[in-house]
Amino acid sequence: MAKINKRTIEGVVVRDTKEKTGILLVERIVEHAKYRRTIKRTKKFHFHDVDNACKSGDKATIIESRRYSKTKSWRLLSIKGSKLAVESTQEVS
Repeated sequence: MAKINKRTIEGVVVRDTKEKTGILLVERIVEHAKYRRTIKRTKKFHFHDVDNACKSGDKATIIESRRYSKTKSWRLLSIKGSKLAVESTQEVS
C-alpha cells in the first residue's frame, strides 16, 4: 500500500474561541505578475484541536486530514510556542 503524503502548513493562531476548533493565519509572499512588486497574501484555515491546546498568538503546524465539518479539514500537528515568546527572544539576540 502506497503512503499518502499530506500537506502541512505553518502559521499563527488568530482565534481559539470555539470548542475544539482554531483558526490559523498563513502569510505568503508573492510577486505581482505585472509590476514585479512583492505582496503579502494571507489565508485563514480552520483546524481541529482535540485538547484545546492552542491559544491565540501561538505558532502552530497543521496537517491535512479528513473533513470534520463544512469548513474544517485540517487538524493540529504541533505547537511551536507563542508568537510573543518568539519575538521577545529575537529582540534579546
